[in-house]
Amino acid sequence: MDNRNLTEYERRRLENIRRNNEMMASLKLQSTAAALSAEAKRQRVELKSYKVSPKKKPKTESPIVIRRSLRTRGLPPDFSSSDGPKDEFESVIKGSKSPSTPEGSNSPSLSEGPLSIEDRVLLDKILVLSKESQTRNSNLCSGDDEVDEKNPLNCLLKKGNHGIVESSVDLGSMTLNAESVARIMPSRIMNLRFFPSTDSTMMVAGDKSGHIGFWDVDCEAERDGIFLYQPHAHPVSGILIQEFSQSKIFTSCYGGSIQLMDAEKEVFDQIYSSESAIFSLSQRPDGVSFLYFGEGNGGLSLWDTRARKNPSSSWTLHEYRINTIDFNINNPNIMATSSSDGTACIWDLRKIDSDKPETLKMVRHERAVHSAYFSPSGSSLATTSVDNKLGLLGGANFEELSMIYHENHTCRWISSFRAIWGWDDSYLFIGNMKRGVDVISTACRRTVMTLQSAHMSAIPCRFSAHPSKVGMLAGATAGGQIYMWKSC
Repeated sequence: MDNRNLTEYERRRLENIRRNNEMMASLKLQSTAAALSAEAKRQRVELKSYKVSPKKKPKTESPIVIRRSLRTRGLPPDFSSSDGPKDEFESVIKGSKSPSTPEGSNSPSLSEGPLSIEDRVLLDKILVLSKESQTRNSNLCSGDDEVDEKNPLNCLLKKGNHGIVESSVDLGSMTLNAESVARIMPSRIMNLRFFPSTDSTMMVAGDKSGHIGFWDVDCEAERDGIFLYQPHAHPVSGILIQEFSQSKIFTSCYGGSIQLMDAEKEVFDQIYSSESAIFSLSQRPDGVSFLYFGEGNGGLSLWDTRARKNPSSSWTLHEYRINTIDFNINNPNIMATSSSDGTACIWDLRKIDSDKPETLKMVRHERAVHSAYFSPSGSSLATTSVDNKLGLLGGANFEELSMIYHENHTCRWISSFRAIWGWDDSYLFIGNMKRGVDVISTACRRTVMTLQSAHMSAIPCRFSAHPSKVGMLAGATAGGQIYMWKSC
């Protein structure tokens, strides 16, 4: 290259390149790099050439069995495997709200005879509540009114005193405290009820394993007011507390049995047994001696508890199971049922004695309807379906129907959502998958508020509103927990 035509900068650049090359050659860096590169390539080739063939699994001699559900094989459900997952929780809780430190004896095996109740604290509390209820209801009837021993609530119905709370709830004042959270049961809660007491706060719940649990919130004893028994061997489908005699509590289960807890006799006693599953349990407000329960595939049975014989009447009202049964407080002859056949129906019991009962009104959903409840005033009916809709039926003859959207899909480990009424006809309460309680306004036809709290660590699916304490709402979860909201 002719350096005469180069600039001073280019000549300096070429000089620097020449000196760098001489330095690299003296250090022999290029030959060392080439040797290392060749060694690395040789190692990669050796690794690629070595391959371990996996051992072939021997062919099994037994044939492969394809699992099929009982439904696809045309077989009835097997309730023996419906106990759900086990955990470390004891079958008897006597001392702690925490599942990590339960006290008491081990889980007792179910006996064929009556189950004795040995908790004197529980029995005494229930008997006190029952006596207070009888005194209060007797005082509501004047001296001129005769109390019918068969139907002691008739005088209350005639006077129009239905236990309806007149004042509305202040949603903004409802709070959840750490003291109002307790795990009282070992598995998923299916039903939850408040005792209808004006002075005390006590709840009873039933779970998937057949347990019946009690929580006396006002108890100041060391055991925190939690009591647990297992009168059933299958999921609890219904709980009834008699208004006039709270010492008698009826419970039903999917195994086809109905138990009576009698605090005076201190036992759980089986009073009815059926070969078909019992999916729901209810009672007319004016007929404390009769039980209505959804039995088998769409059947409704009427049973007299005094006779203790076969059901006196039975009808086929739906194509599939009846999930809930509810009665109108203003007219106990009007009954509402919800079914997995996708319908909720209103019936007149005076016109139901026929081979083909006719409905007064039917609400159709696209999928199963898990609840249908009359409002506290009896003028409206709310339905909850898996099709992500809440039906609201109103009007003079229940002719006005509105559908409100709400996400009602749950996983298999969580009980289906069921919207319940509060203390008047203004709001409906239902759980959501974000660990909250959605409040739906019947006037606005939409969710107007969601109750949330840092203390709520699970999804509430079943609810109960205290019948006489405005703003007291209890929600139950799949883990056996109860969260109780209270109005400040």
